Amino acid sequence: MPISDFLSSNNLRLDQQLKFTAEIDKMTAILRRTLLVDGSRRENDAEHSWHIALMTLFFKEYCIAPVDVERAAKMCLVHDLIEIYAGDTFAYDPVGNLDKAEREVAAADKLFAQLPEEQGSELRALWEEFDAMQTPDSKYAACMDRLQPFLHNTLTQGHTWVEGGTCRADVEKRMAIIKEFMPQVYGWVETNLDHAIQMGWLK
Repeated sequence: MPISDFLSSNNLRLDQQLKFTAEIDKMTAILRRTLLVDGSRRENDAEHSWHIALMTLFFKEYCIAPVDVERAAKMCLVHDLIEIYAGDTFAYDPVGNLDKAEREVAAADKLFAQLPEEQGSELRALWEEFDAMQTPDSKYAACMDRLQPFLHNTLTQGHTWVEGGTCRADVEKRMAIIKEFMPQVYGWVETNLDHAIQMGWLK
């Protein structure tokens, strides 16, 4: 049923929340480049967001600074909501990343305004904090955002790296936040980068 079939609750705030809930279902249609671990298909934004939010529950011990897991998980859940309108931009696509920030700000303006003001402002603030990667919570969330697709690549013969003709230096740049904030985990990352070079998955 289209949103035009929505029956009002006669409560503006509740209607906004219900309609927003329906709108964010569109995340399930936003496909990422990353394959599921079983290699059967590409994952969608909703799956990715759920996955990294869950990951915040069990990697905290490797952070070099205290983090609020609940806040980090919230950031993981909201960080890609704007892609409902902006679309997914492949991390290693130099052309697509040229106007990414502009597209995503416009999408945020449109999306978060659909919630009651204080809730929309809260979600937007979390999205902006995640994007800035300046606080411990946002750094932890960003680490999860980068670790999950990296893990998937190591288990799917470097699928997105091969597809994009990706260079090791580009992956190292993207994984730098893990090197900074979760150095123990970065040791594992380096081992897999070496393996990816040996296998020809990365240039």
